[in-house]
Amino acid sequence: MVKQSSSVLTQAFIKDRFLFLLISILCLLIFTPVFEGFVGIRILMNAFITAILISGTYAASKKIYITITAASLALPMLVSIWISHFVDMPFLVLVGDCFGIAFLAFLVVVILSFVFSEHEVTINVIYASIVVYLLIAIMWAFAYSVLESIHPGSFATGEGQIEVGRRFYIYYSFVTITTLGYGDITPITDLANTFSFLEAVIGQLYIAILIARLVGIHIAQSMIKKAE
Repeated sequence: MVKQSSSVLTQAFIKDRFLFLLISILCLLIFTPVFEGFVGIRILMNAFITAILISGTYAASKKIYITITAASLALPMLVSIWISHFVDMPFLVLVGDCFGIAFLAFLVVVILSFVFSEHEVTINVIYASIVVYLLIAIMWAFAYSVLESIHPGSFATGEGQIEVGRRFYIYYSFVTITTLGYGDITPITDLANTFSFLEAVIGQLYIAILIARLVGIHIAQSMIKKAE
């Protein structure tokens, strides 16, 4: 009985591995600005990023070599965000962000391979599809942070904008990938402009290709059911 319950629990964790990652991302996006101004907001943001790193590694843990690769890329980022609370080392943060970009890119590839290898539209496939879109935006946020660290002044902001930091780049990245273009943050350098329009193009292509894929799977499912 205990063994059976354990097996059911394990299957539930495997089935919902993308849901845990989705919840971690939504917590970062929603609760961080809600608690802005509270003491320890930076710790809270880093806690959510840590949750994304851990749940992301878990989401990609179908094969051992993928798990090892994901953990190896996540660990330097994890170390850098927590050590930065005790020592002021901009270079360490820069290196951590670079590993963060590599980790998120790897995660996007792994999850996309899952989405496009499935032959049935399930709730897990939908979770995975949403997660990929959000991860792409967060990955570009880290890319903008690295760009600003290497080339200060790559972005211009209007008066009264949020303090430049992770939230700043996350906000700009999501505005860019959704092509809202409020204009409150402007890329100044050629490289910043290139990064921005590349993210916008990738975001639109992802949505178009994903919808085509899911619709194709759904049509195939319907034809199989009618043939039975």
